[in-house]
Amino acid sequence: MWNDSDLLRNDTFSCASPSVEGYRYFGVLLGSAVTIVGTIGNILTVLAFATDASLRTRFNVLIVNLALADLLYCTILQPVSVDSYLHLHWRGGAAWCRMFGFLLFLSNSVSIITLCFIAMSRYLVVAHRTSRCARLLLSHRGVAVLLISSWLLGVASFGPLWPVYVFAPQVCTCSFHRTKGRPYTTVLLFLYFILGLGCVGLFYFLIYRKVRVASKAFLKYRPSRHSSERKRAKAEATTDDSGISAGASTTQSCEISHDEAGAEQNKNKALEKSEGHTSTKEPNNSIKEASKDTETSSKPTPVTIQTTPAASSGEDSEFKRVTRMCFTVFMCFVGCFAPFLLLNVADKANRAPQVVHMFCANLTWLNSCINPLLYAAMNRQFNQAYKDLLGKALRPLTWIWRTCRN
Repeated sequence: MWNDSDLLRNDTFSCASPSVEGYRYFGVLLGSAVTIVGTIGNILTVLAFATDASLRTRFNVLIVNLALADLLYCTILQPVSVDSYLHLHWRGGAAWCRMFGFLLFLSNSVSIITLCFIAMSRYLVVAHRTSRCARLLLSHRGVAVLLISSWLLGVASFGPLWPVYVFAPQVCTCSFHRTKGRPYTTVLLFLYFILGLGCVGLFYFLIYRKVRVASKAFLKYRPSRHSSERKRAKAEATTDDSGISAGASTTQSCEISHDEAGAEQNKNKALEKSEGHTSTKEPNNSIKEASKDTETSSKPTPVTIQTTPAASSGEDSEFKRVTRMCFTVFMCFVGCFAPFLLLNVADKANRAPQVVHMFCANLTWLNSCINPLLYAAMNRQFNQAYKDLLGKALRPLTWIWRTCRN
């Protein structure tokens, strides 16, 4: 992004400047690390989904879609950026510059759209799981439509900007021209980075509020130990990819422990009454009447409460863990792009030093490689799948090392 005075520099595709002669090596090292970590991490994510049956779920399909968008950047685009920083010159020509700019914004747009779909799906699981719309979107066909839509929307949004993708010397990469693409580029940036990311934040706020209300209700009507163990076993048996049991959003009846205690007391009284009438002519009738009273009084009084999916203790922790991971991915995306966006809004005349523009642009690189690290740290299934895949990949090297030592 730059003004028309930079067109002369665009003819040579050069971003050379005395102020960035030393900084470029930092960019090369950072870009190389992003390429290696991002490529390996995102490939592991895709392979984990393909090889581990427990990870092949509808929700994780969205995670894989996010990994594919990041893989596009880390594997294809990031090495090109490293080459530009190393030489302080774009060496791909005008046609590849346009393609680079298009793929760059396609990758970012698919990431934002996928983050929106992930947040929306989590909210539907919490608040409207049994609704027709939620069942349609969370079905296999619905998830497939979401995936295809994310890429089609990205192509339809940034494809029309093809003529205005040019070299940006301030950040030493290819992007759309700041003034030639207006007002269309301004609208796109607002829709994706302001409205889109704002909707993601709103969905997670609504999830937090729903879970908080449900947790308070569950603590107020805490079920007995026997009842909770039975529900926990049922939840573990029917938990889906979101960590939520199939009937979690329906009305549940909790048998309160004091009803069971009252039933036990009535049973004891009935036994005492039967023992006290052993000398009468009809002991059997007394016992039958006492048993009938016991059966009537021992029936627990159901306390019916409307709970959300996170209310059951067996599934509450899993749902919170997955949602926390998704929210962290979203916050990292915002943290990586916020400095770059704010700088471009505040410095419309490009008066800030070039090294500041390059540093803020470099922060956006981290977004494409950080997600697999978050999955490994915050999701036990992905963590174990990564370990298994790395173990299989390193097994031949381990065998060679042991052979050479012997």
